[in-house]
Amino acid sequence: MKTRSTLILLAALAVSACGLRTNLTPEQGKTLPVKPITANAVPTAEQLLTPDTQARPKRSDEQLRRSEERRDDPFDLPPT
Repeated sequence: MKTRSTLILLAALAVSACGLRTNLTPEQGKTLPVKPITANAVPTAEQLLTPDTQARPKRSDEQLRRSEERRDDPFDLPPT
């Protein structure tokens, strides 16, 4: 049973690796979307697929890289 599932997995990997990679183009008889009002030119398919910074913002805060002691905070007072 294990051999059969391994063979099925290997066959699926082999079939998925056979995909043809070409540049994206619109279907026959169809065109890319019209030029946006504020754009200078019609965007290409690659430009339309690339997310802008508003869609994927970068982190503005620094992630904790290593364990460090916190500095003393003079405003961290107990409740009164």
